[in-house]
Amino acid sequence: MPNSPSDSDRPRRIRVQHPGPLLVEGPVEVELEDGSTVVSDRFRVALCTCRRSRRYPWCDTSHRERTRP
Repeated sequence: MPNSPSDSDRPRRIRVQHPGPLLVEGPVEVELEDGSTVVSDRFRVALCTCRRSRRYPWCDTSHRERTRP
């Protein structure tokens, strides 16, 4: 995914949260283990680190503990 000249001058910011996803300033292009590529043009994306997400590699908050009322 090409970046505009102003974007290439600054490093991409990634925020680590424990437990939780990696928050990446977008847009991003993610290469998966099988070699396929997924793209998001959003200004920030959450990448799953727990592998429980049904939308992997995007986080769907499956890492959160569920409490029953």
